[in-house]
Amino acid sequence: MKDLNVCKDSRWGRSYESYSEDPEVVRKMTSLITGLQGQPPQGHPKGYPFVGGRNNVIACAKHFVGDGGTDKGINEGNTISSYEDLERIHLAPYLDCISQGVCTVMASYSSLNGRKLHADYFLLTEILKHKLGFKGFLISDWEALDRLADPYGSNYRNCILSTVNAGIDMVMVPFRYQFFLNELMYLVESGAIPMTRVDDAVERILRVKFVAGLFEHPLSDRSLLDLVGCKAHRELAREAVRKSLVLLKNGKDPKKPFLPLDRNAERILVTGTHADDLGYQCGGWTITWAGSSGRTTIGTTILDAVKEAVGDKTEVIYEQNPSPETFTGQAFSYAIVVVGEEPYAETGGDNPVLTIPFNGPELVSLVADKVPTLMILISGRPLVLEPSLLEKIDALIAAWLPGSEGVGITDVIFGDYEFQGRLPITWFKTVNQLPMRAGDNSFDPLFPFGFGLTSSKKVF
Repeated sequence: MKDLNVCKDSRWGRSYESYSEDPEVVRKMTSLITGLQGQPPQGHPKGYPFVGGRNNVIACAKHFVGDGGTDKGINEGNTISSYEDLERIHLAPYLDCISQGVCTVMASYSSLNGRKLHADYFLLTEILKHKLGFKGFLISDWEALDRLADPYGSNYRNCILSTVNAGIDMVMVPFRYQFFLNELMYLVESGAIPMTRVDDAVERILRVKFVAGLFEHPLSDRSLLDLVGCKAHRELAREAVRKSLVLLKNGKDPKKPFLPLDRNAERILVTGTHADDLGYQCGGWTITWAGSSGRTTIGTTILDAVKEAVGDKTEVIYEQNPSPETFTGQAFSYAIVVVGEEPYAETGGDNPVLTIPFNGPELVSLVADKVPTLMILISGRPLVLEPSLLEKIDALIAAWLPGSEGVGITDVIFGDYEFQGRLPITWFKTVNQLPMRAGDNSFDPLFPFGFGLTSSKKVF
């Protein structure tokens, strides 16, 4: 990070090299970019795009900038921030992306202090391109130009003008592209969009295409298709699952941990809307934009994984929605109840209440009243966990969206591997506490940022 251009602006208040003080940010972003594009050689020019070869792909850093800090977390919302905080919190990861030769950056649908990012010349051109030295190309988000006007899609010529002149190099226009081209040509021929701006965009796009080898190899290498979803990929995904699980409770008595579970128990109950549903495990942006439920892809559900992990003499009873009669005459050693959110993407995920859907708490409570219970929560974010529910259950795991490899969960709950995950976000008690900021006088989380237990009683 120290080799980045040091730049300072009176509105930002500090040199950008100060971000090198956070090695964790540097490490995580470096691994993402180099994993996709490859590791740039020593001496690679600062800010210039890099692709390591045909087995690598172009990476995109997004969404620039402040997308994760919108007021009340609303998708496409407004980030209210000083320039100093924007720099310290939201801009920091992009510095590492640029240092690793990221090829593209995508602008955000959102606004900063009421200004649409897609039309923000200061941030897109003066900061990202000029001061940070980004030499790849800036791309718009899907139909982002239409979102600049009210009503949606109106005053299209002015939307093109403000977006392109702000610094967008490639525009994502999925449908009315002929209309876009006609309007763009008019703006260029009239001089409203200078040819120097067009030349800059073309130069940046060609630069990325050259480093990616698209002129030598315009089509993808179909011989690589057999690698997609191969055993090595699934093993890596399985490892990612078990390392990301966060154990939030382990036993009603701290001296008597509930996990790991006995894989040779006589009879166990597996239940819940998310116990046998790959679509729910994967969430949105899987197969379809918003995702769906069911056997949407090849993989292992949590139920599949439990059946695979237990002993030959263990009876696994599965009921998605057990009734009180389920427990009549059947002695269960324990229950695994898997509940959570339905898949969503973007605005479809905006949720002011953040309760567990599908009557999840009621189901967990019903089972926990009858049988010692491990609750597994499948979600893309913290959800409301009522104190009465937490008291009833014996153990709680935040499994996030584990994807296709449910075996990563059974690897840990049956004790083959230890829990390693820690909360990447503060877990609130009630939605009225949001947004939560550590250090506030009223800061009283259910689980603090970085919290995580192990089955050996250790607390991170």
